[in-house]
Amino acid sequence: MNNFKHYAQLPEMRLTWLFLFLTAIMSTVNFFFLDVGWAFLTTGTLLAMSAIIFYSALQSALRTRSLRLEKIQADSIVASIGDGIVIYDTDFRITGFNAIAEQIFNLPASQIINQIFSLESIKQSQLQILTQVIFPTMAPTVVRKSDPNVFPQIVDLSFENPRLELRVITNQFLDSDGSATGFIKIIRDRTREMELLKSKSDFITVAAHQLRTPLSAISWTFESLKKEKIDASQLDLVNIGASAANNLSKTVESLLNVSKIEEGRFGYTFKTFDVVRFLGDLLSQAEPIAREYKTNLYFDGPRDEVITITGDPDKLSIAISNLLDNAIKYNVQNGQVIVQVQQLTDKPFIRIAIKDTGIGIPQEDLGKLFTKFFRSTNVVHKETAGSGLGLYIVKNIILRHGGEVWVESELNRGTIFYFTLPTDPKLIPQKELIYEEE
Repeated sequence: MNNFKHYAQLPEMRLTWLFLFLTAIMSTVNFFFLDVGWAFLTTGTLLAMSAIIFYSALQSALRTRSLRLEKIQADSIVASIGDGIVIYDTDFRITGFNAIAEQIFNLPASQIINQIFSLESIKQSQLQILTQVIFPTMAPTVVRKSDPNVFPQIVDLSFENPRLELRVITNQFLDSDGSATGFIKIIRDRTREMELLKSKSDFITVAAHQLRTPLSAISWTFESLKKEKIDASQLDLVNIGASAANNLSKTVESLLNVSKIEEGRFGYTFKTFDVVRFLGDLLSQAEPIAREYKTNLYFDGPRDEVITITGDPDKLSIAISNLLDNAIKYNVQNGQVIVQVQQLTDKPFIRIAIKDTGIGIPQEDLGKLFTKFFRSTNVVHKETAGSGLGLYIVKNIILRHGGEVWVESELNRGTIFYFTLPTDPKLIPQKELIYEEE
């Protein structure tokens, strides 16, 4: 009953009430001036028309009310989102601009709504940053996080004056035919987040550099003591100290590498080289530690074939050596580590696999392996030393080369790390990419 009263008061129902009023008047007049038969016929026709008009008006009122409710809900959602929202049509006319967007761009919605943006808008200083967000290729620094031809499109934009770090996600509104009718940009202000990250990186860099010198002196001291004539118990203590100093030095080096990676200044020097020979040299270097852990190393690849890639041998050595060390240390006694390399036939990439017969990784941990400081519980029990930074560094190095890295594992059966590297230098990113943890 309350709903009916509400619909009855809607503007769409006014014509119905007017027609019903006229029908009542005409019906009364008909009974005075027409025969009874004609009066009933005319009145019946008018009532039928009234019913049709009433039904149509009610349906229109229902649709109007539904659309209004949807608009209210959409406006409420947009207003409550913690990111900036900019909505525009195919003519780049702004149709939506929420409160967070007002804060990010320091522009009132009343000034922006219904304004059409073009490349010329960049000449207006107050609209410059918003124009560059709408047309990202005009921004001073652009890092694409997605394929430019696929929606949603994700880009990171950096501005210097004022200092802004924005992540912009762009998606389309499509009609029933799949044609774009408009666009929505979700803008996340990451300025404070990036400043905190830089402060943290600066602290780590300073601390690590301060630790380097005394650690070098400690390592040198222990190595000198090994050459002295000391008894077995003293030698054991010296070896323990030397091992601890060495592990700490590796952790400091990893912290410095992570800091440089996150600042985009790890520094890569690309050159062309034979990856088959390169992998053979790395396996030879890994032989001593493999013997120490009683693990057998094998190379499964085209030894007599040359496969040329473009990359930074030093950085790739860090990544592959890390994977080899893990495969050796977390293996079983007399276990195997097999390095495979093959050229993919369907795309210009090679795929390298490092397989071991070790303790494996729990399935619930696989998604966390490439995050900073993460180590599986079973790994910690087998090898207590470790920073949990190695695989994070590995992923960033492979991404910088234009490849991908992933892992498969079965608990107590072994693990396989796969990664790809492009054979076409054009597929290597122009700038350093940073793998960001979710």
